Amino acid sequence: MSRRDAGARGSRGEWVRRGTGVLLAFALGALGGAPPAADAQQGTAVPRVGFLLPGASPAVPYAEAFRLGLTELGYTVGRDLLIEYRSAEGRAERLQELVAGLVRVRVALIVTSGEGALAAKGVTSTVPIVMAVSADPVGAGLVADLARPGGNITGLTLLAPGIVAKRLELAKEVLPDLTRAAVLWNPNPLGRRVLEELEAAAKPMGIAVQAVEARGAEDLPGAFAAMAGAGAVVVLADPLTIAQRGRIMGLALSHKLPAISDTRQFADAGGLVAYGPSLLDSFRRAATYVDKILKGAKPADLPVEQPTRFELVVNLQTAKALGLTIPRSILDRADHVIQ
Repeated sequence: MSRRDAGARGSRGEWVRRGTGVLLAFALGALGGAPPAADAQQGTAVPRVGFLLPGASPAVPYAEAFRLGLTELGYTVGRDLLIEYRSAEGRAERLQELVAGLVRVRVALIVTSGEGALAAKGVTSTVPIVMAVSADPVGAGLVADLARPGGNITGLTLLAPGIVAKRLELAKEVLPDLTRAAVLWNPNPLGRRVLEELEAAAKPMGIAVQAVEARGAEDLPGAFAAMAGAGAVVVLADPLTIAQRGRIMGLALSHKLPAISDTRQFADAGGLVAYGPSLLDSFRRAATYVDKILKGAKPADLPVEQPTRFELVVNLQTAKALGLTIPRSILDRADHVIQ
C-alpha cells in the first residue's frame, strides 16, 4: 500500500444519513477548514462539488482519498470548496434521484463512479461529470473517445493494455500445472470483452477457459458446482460480484478453488491473489479533474486517463487454507500481503 493510500485511510470520518442520500461528515480537524454553515453565513461564493458513490461497499476510504487529492492540489475543503457526499448504498434505482438532488443544489460538478456516471448522464447534459472509476466508458456510451470524450463527462478508466493477461500469468506462476481456469462473470458487454481477452491470453499459456455465468446471487452455488475440474477461478468484477464478494470467496474456498481477481476488495474477502489498478489512487487522481474544471476546462476536452498504478495483493491465509505455497518472486513484488 502506498503512502498516499495509507494517508487516505488515516483520516477520521463517519456516515450520517440525510433523507434519500448519505452525507459523509468529517470532523472539523479532518476537514481542515470552517464548516459549510460558516461559509453560508458569510455569503462567500464557494463552489459545491457533488460526490456520489453507487455501491454498498465502505465508502469512507474513497471519499478520503479524493479529499487527499484535493489537499495535495492546495484546496482546503470547507474554505475553497464544499462537498456534497451521497451514496446509493448499492441500490441502483436511487442513483438518478440522488443525481437530480445534487443538480438542484447547484453543484459545479459531480464526481462518481461506474453506474453513477450512467445515471448522471441520464439526468444532466450540462453539469460536468468526473468518473473516478469507470470500466469501459466508450463501450458504455459515456464518452465518444478516450482522447476526446465530448459531452460533459470525463475522468479515469480501469482499462489498461495487457492487464488481463497479467492476471493469468500470476495464476500460472502460483499454479504451474494449471490447465483449466473457470471464469465467473455476469454477462454484460464489458464482461464479454474481458472474457474474450482472457481466452486469447490463455491459449498460448496452455490454459482452457470455462466461462460460468451468474446473473444473480441465487446463481452462485450452481455456478461453483459447474466448475468441477477447474484448477482456479478468475472472478470478473462488476456490481454483482463486488456486492457478493464475501460469499463468492467463501464458495471458492469450500470448492478448493484458488480465486484470482482484479481488485483488492476480493483479496480482502478471501481471494488468493488480486492484481489491478488501485481504486484509492483513482479517487485521489479524480481531484486533478475537479481542479481543471473549476479553473474553466471543459470535460469534452479533457482526455480520459488510464491507470498508472497497479496493486498486487496476496492472501497468505487463503494460501495456507488451500495448501499452496506462494512463490517468493510474487511475495517480493506484492504491494500488500494479508497474513
